[in-house]
Amino acid sequence: MAVDVPENEKWVGWVAHDKDSIGNLKFGSFEPKKWTEDDIELQIHYCGICASDLHMLRSGWGATDYPIVAGHEIVGEVIRIGKNVQKSGIALGAYAGVGAQSSSCQKCEQCKNDREPYCDDGQVGTYGSQYKDGSGKSSGGFAHHWRGPAAFATPIEGIDLADAAPMQCGGITALSPLTQNHVGAGSKVGVVGMGGLGHYCLLFASALGAEVTAISRSHSKEEDCRKMGAAKFLATADGKDALKAHRRSLDVIVCTVNEFEEGQLESYLSLLKVHGRFMMVGAPEKPLSLNVFPLLMNGISIGGSAIGSPKEIADMLELAKKHDVKTWKKVWAMEDINEALVDMEKGNARYRHVLKTKYAK
Repeated sequence: MAVDVPENEKWVGWVAHDKDSIGNLKFGSFEPKKWTEDDIELQIHYCGICASDLHMLRSGWGATDYPIVAGHEIVGEVIRIGKNVQKSGIALGAYAGVGAQSSSCQKCEQCKNDREPYCDDGQVGTYGSQYKDGSGKSSGGFAHHWRGPAAFATPIEGIDLADAAPMQCGGITALSPLTQNHVGAGSKVGVVGMGGLGHYCLLFASALGAEVTAISRSHSKEEDCRKMGAAKFLATADGKDALKAHRRSLDVIVCTVNEFEEGQLESYLSLLKVHGRFMMVGAPEKPLSLNVFPLLMNGISIGGSAIGSPKEIADMLELAKKHDVKTWKKVWAMEDINEALVDMEKGNARYRHVLKTKYAK
């Protein structure tokens, strides 16, 4: 089943050719993965820009396999469905989203228990990875169309498509550590870093009923954070005493930042109650150093969380609908992608940048 789109019009996008690609993507053709009957194709309407796109474009996490078509916060209309696809909600003309992962083995203990991001055989990223069935290299959403396994596409209905796009990675990356730690009514949650991920942590923790403390460098975003649901706001620029007054006050901290000043990590850990949990979702380009004594003397544990499974993404969208969670965003024309990337790298996003294609209705 398919909607007719000429192949020479379908597989074009904004391609990164080297580590200087931020602001310098080139519009042109690319080779998609080979079609299999387990795949679908989307005509892309929106694609969010994720901070991880910037890391990948500049080879910040190791050498990127250029050329790549980045973008893994994809929402679009289903225009082709493989014969083997039986996933509920996937139909021609329906909308679906794709996040940062587009394949896994589907056989291991992790995959069988809705933990596909932690697949024993390793996950296949939505762009810049090789599909393990030999069907080629994955390509993302900075393009007109996307092709990939239906198993990692999530039906979208009843939610604004521009809101849903950045939730496919940013939203679930923020929500998953909250649900892993059973955050709910009465939980006291801290969020470090008030960027794109931090804003989702605030929105979703509030939707779950938690009392949220926002932690940022300065007070410049305090008003926004309180509108998002923060009950308390701490600015590290106010000095160490500002944090000391809140010692052992939080059950869980979700940390979205990529770097720490000297002694700053230990200051954050001091905010946790005994047996509290510090969850990293920020992904630094350099290793962290850690004094283990705060962990030992307070029974604290440090964990990490990577994106979320297709089931988690579906549950997130239901939560967003139920509590009317809206992405704080700026929508850009896809043709202005280079300007949008530079603006995001400068830290100007409040709080997500979303690209809109010519197909969006």
